[in-house]
Amino acid sequence: MGRSRWCWTVVILLLTSAPLSAQWVDYPTPGLPRTLEGKPNLAAPAPRTSDGKPDLSGVWDAQDKVPCAPGGCTCPAQQFLNIAWGLKDGLPYRPGMGELAKARQQPPKVDEPLTRCLPVGAVERHTLPTLRKIVQAPGLLLILNEYNLSYRQIFTDGRPVPVNPKPTWDGYSSGKWDGDTMVVESAGFRDGNWLDAFGDPITDAAKVTERFRRVDYGHLEIEITIDDPKAYTQPWTFKLNQVLVPDADLLEFICHEGEKDVKHMLAGQDAK
Repeated sequence: MGRSRWCWTVVILLLTSAPLSAQWVDYPTPGLPRTLEGKPNLAAPAPRTSDGKPDLSGVWDAQDKVPCAPGGCTCPAQQFLNIAWGLKDGLPYRPGMGELAKARQQPPKVDEPLTRCLPVGAVERHTLPTLRKIVQAPGLLLILNEYNLSYRQIFTDGRPVPVNPKPTWDGYSSGKWDGDTMVVESAGFRDGNWLDAFGDPITDAAKVTERFRRVDYGHLEIEITIDDPKAYTQPWTFKLNQVLVPDADLLEFICHEGEKDVKHMLAGQDAK
């Protein structure tokens, strides 16, 4: 399936479940810098908290989107379809892992968590076409996701990432400041999860490092390093660019509500 066609498949799936990237309309974001014309000034300096650290709070969307068809569309980040987008040499698969990703791409893709309305992992969630909201508080960075009303806790109170915890979709995350960059270490992921819609794997052996840097008021860089010795021969790094969505907020998004496709897909798979 071509990536442009898959983009539309993803959009249709999400649209049949609930409004996509639904937003509160015309509610001004408190403290948002504006131009003389009253428009959001996304190039203004990044905000800071009372302790002088950058404030990562805000409603964010992926910046590097899949190209739209004429007339416009709502599509995910390039990395949602291919986590290796922009990487010159592709991914350093271990033997069999590239073949696993190719097999996962074949219809009807019933093993994909997104297809089943299951949670997606912490890395893939950065790339979804739905919005994300970061709330920064003392000791905690909270990422709220419009997709399936999910959330992720990143503890910044000094606690370490637990050793050999019960695996979860998002893993366990601990963060600390390195200058103006929030460095987040995560481990304890559920085995067999996907990094992107084309099935690139992440296993329970993975350790993920995210580096969040608010470039200015309206732009957030997330540099992500995947160290997964069961799936890849060496660690590899990529970057996601996020853009602030001003004067907006998250609305309810329930994947199962109105969803009518999965039972037919599973029935077709069982018939084989």
